[in-house]
Amino acid sequence: MPWLSASLTIHTDFVEPLSDALMAAGALSVDVSDADAGTEWERPIFDEPDGARAGEWVRATMSALFPIDADVAGAIAEALAEAGVAPTTAYEVSRVEDEDWVRRTQAQFTPQHVTERLWVVPTWHEAPDPGAINIVLDPGLAFGTGTHPTTRLCLRWLDAKVRGGESVVDFGCGSGILAIAALKLGAGSASGVDIDPQAVAAARRNAEQNAAPALFVTAAEQLDRAQMVVANILAKPLMVLAPLLAELTLPGGALALSGILVEQADEVRQAYAAWYDFEPVQEEAGWVLLSAIRR
Repeated sequence: MPWLSASLTIHTDFVEPLSDALMAAGALSVDVSDADAGTEWERPIFDEPDGARAGEWVRATMSALFPIDADVAGAIAEALAEAGVAPTTAYEVSRVEDEDWVRRTQAQFTPQHVTERLWVVPTWHEAPDPGAINIVLDPGLAFGTGTHPTTRLCLRWLDAKVRGGESVVDFGCGSGILAIAALKLGAGSASGVDIDPQAVAAARRNAEQNAAPALFVTAAEQLDRAQMVVANILAKPLMVLAPLLAELTLPGGALALSGILVEQADEVRQAYAAWYDFEPVQEEAGWVLLSAIRR
């Protein structure tokens, strides 16, 4: 069954009230994106636990999905009035055909060539290089598919640092990709922790698919100290976790922190300075990885 999609661009001050008004007027769903995405004015936004945000959009594009027989013009007019948005605000309506959404979603994730010897391969694809180290992945609802710069930075760090036999902790494991990669690169043991039970379940399934005996848990207390600790989260949680990650890292062990924007790097580094000596920063697409050695 097809649908109708109505799209309009507004100031971000109106996003929340207009979203509510569109749903009340009969929209099945409302999607919000940066109207300046792909331009020099694009701004990444990530909510932090303390309510702070990295960046702020100025303009947002809103797309509301309606049933094919809906009075879209009437619904939009009603929603604009309810949200206090100018009634002359322009919008476009397009027809959205029914599709195999599972297949379309899967098509967005293709094999990722991360390093010379390391690939991340979704379960629904054949490995392009069967002789490489292939991480076969089905992320489910968990973060970590190999497509995001922070994940790639961490995978490259592991590829460069794992020599064989090390113990590794993946803090905030998501899909389990980093712990699994560590084992396939030669680590002696790997464990991961995530507060989201769905992520832990996905990580366990992925580990089984890769014949990687990683341990995944939901409580940090269940982790042993390790020679290598990697945490791909966000800047504010990483700063809060500094004492805990320092405790988890054995003396002389290595630490990798990512999920950090370039402008946040100094603040995060300062939070760990009491325990670690830092190495040169690695950067990709505005994100950084901080690597350090435990004193």
